[in-house]
Amino acid sequence: MSEPELSSSSSSFYIGSPMDTDTENSEQLYVHSISQAGRLLPSSSRWNSIEVDFNLFPHARDPSTYGSLPSRYSKSVDFKLTITNKTHFKRFVYAAGAIVFLILLVSLLLHFLLHNKNQHAAPKDLTLALQNALLFFDAQKSGVLPKDINMVKFRGDSGSEDGNSSLVGGFYDSGNNIKFSFPTAYTITLLSWSVIEYHQKYEDIGELDHIKNIIKWGSDYLLKLFIPANQTSTGSSTLFSQVGSTSNSTSPENDLNCWQRPEDMRYSRPVFSCDDSASDLAGEIIAALSAASLVFKEDQKYSISLTKTATELFSVVANVEEEPGRGFIQGTYTMKDDCGGEARGFYNSTGYMDELVWGGTWLFFATGNTSYLRYATEHLVSAQNEELSVDKGIFYWNNKLTAIEVLLTRLRFFFDLGYPYEESFILSTNNVDSLMCSYLSPTTHKTQGGLIFLKPNDYGSLEYAATSSFLSKLYSDYLDLLHRSGSGCIDGAEFSLQQLRDFSISQVNYILGDNPMGMSYMVGFGNNYPQHVHHRAASIPWDNQWHSCAQGTTWLNSEEPNPNELLGAMVGGPDQNDMFLDDRHKPWFTEPTISSNAGLVAALVALHDPPRKSNDVGLLGIDNFGIFHNVHLITQCR
Repeated sequence: MSEPELSSSSSSFYIGSPMDTDTENSEQLYVHSISQAGRLLPSSSRWNSIEVDFNLFPHARDPSTYGSLPSRYSKSVDFKLTITNKTHFKRFVYAAGAIVFLILLVSLLLHFLLHNKNQHAAPKDLTLALQNALLFFDAQKSGVLPKDINMVKFRGDSGSEDGNSSLVGGFYDSGNNIKFSFPTAYTITLLSWSVIEYHQKYEDIGELDHIKNIIKWGSDYLLKLFIPANQTSTGSSTLFSQVGSTSNSTSPENDLNCWQRPEDMRYSRPVFSCDDSASDLAGEIIAALSAASLVFKEDQKYSISLTKTATELFSVVANVEEEPGRGFIQGTYTMKDDCGGEARGFYNSTGYMDELVWGGTWLFFATGNTSYLRYATEHLVSAQNEELSVDKGIFYWNNKLTAIEVLLTRLRFFFDLGYPYEESFILSTNNVDSLMCSYLSPTTHKTQGGLIFLKPNDYGSLEYAATSSFLSKLYSDYLDLLHRSGSGCIDGAEFSLQQLRDFSISQVNYILGDNPMGMSYMVGFGNNYPQHVHHRAASIPWDNQWHSCAQGTTWLNSEEPNPNELLGAMVGGPDQNDMFLDDRHKPWFTEPTISSNAGLVAALVALHDPPRKSNDVGLLGIDNFGIFHNVHLITQCR
């Protein structure tokens, strides 16, 4: 077969080494290009090739190995390649290669630097963040505010006639003017827990008295919520679940549809009450009063009043299973319309056993009476069975199970009482280890920016991330006190203390600005934070003028930033795509709550540097035995 003639649509090359002068002893490869191929093809001889011998290609291989290579292209372009000067062409190839190499190098460096910036940003000022976070609770106070220490200049007295003046005080739960007892009690429990563990850190930064003031403001109010049966006309105990309403039978204005500062409220504020079947509400109040009693253990009179009320309430709701004519009376407070019908749309409780176990556990720590611990451990499995699948591994106002297991694990680690509790203790420790493994697992849902997203179908993602941060750091401190380097997972994997702490700080850093939006979700922290927080008091000017609901609505609809800065408030946060809209009309993004901010406070103090001077705490800044102040190795009778 004759050789094809060269044309403008084909070019050929000889690939070899300039040292291959002995063609009989050296391997030679002849290649050519045609317009139907888009690549080099083997040539049958040197006659349809042009020698290119600048040694850029690998040494020649057997031409037969190329024959079966199919073209990547169905049709290629016509290269029309003509080389007139080998030296210039060689320089061009070297220069092109160098440019490509530099582009790749710069791209890699930029990727590394951006990734490094995201993962190892400058440390946040956790002292400032913690101090600001506590101020948010001052902005949420209801009642007659102390004039000498009111640090929020746009707040004044409000709700002074709540419950015919018998239910004055407490906190507005979020950006509205309603007081919900359930999240208030949870908030006080969690804040108290953070003080019990890390009081030396609070004291070191000058915030111990401040947070104790916040806790007492809440515990004083909680004491008002329980009326024993012998003080009621019905012969049944009463629990108040809510002050303020989303509807009003006597006026078109209410706490939901009226956009008004708390100080300007003139409409009636109904009170919702429950009987002793509201087991979850009772359990959370018991937990809050018990934990607070440990915070105020130096004020013996006040501490005893807290435990006395908690003990009396526990005896009413915990041990009664069935009564003639009433059936089983334990349940959730949102089951009954007159108790929690309205709260169902805000804080719907899906179970009650976790709150009763939670309350029993804290009451044991408050009194040292092991009958409460026995109750907690005997009902732990029931609480686990009651937990919803969508709530597994999440610590928040509706689910206390993970926190209970952390507390029981703490008891096992540092004050193991042995039989008959060890089975529940071991079960709890295994579950806590699994919880920590889930935080670190690559299969756990996290956003591209690194935020753990435990409830993908819900908003308010930061609330769950904050408590996850708190529990992981707290547990790492427990392990550190035992001089352990980490623990293990069910599948045999292990995790270290550093991994837990890295995870914990990553969530707080995300909240404080290390996220794809570059947005600090704490108001007043950093240079870029929400300006249109969904909050009545913050969005209406503090100008010594009374503003009606209609006037307040003007500010609700305003596109201007809030005239009052709600310092320290953590808003709801981004969606699962790390997107956030700073819009007052979108409360799922921009509304803060006391329950979510309590988790943030706990995480911040846990992550804060240990105190410069340690007294009764170690180098970690955690009080190892303070929680056991009232626990003694003496078995109490029921």
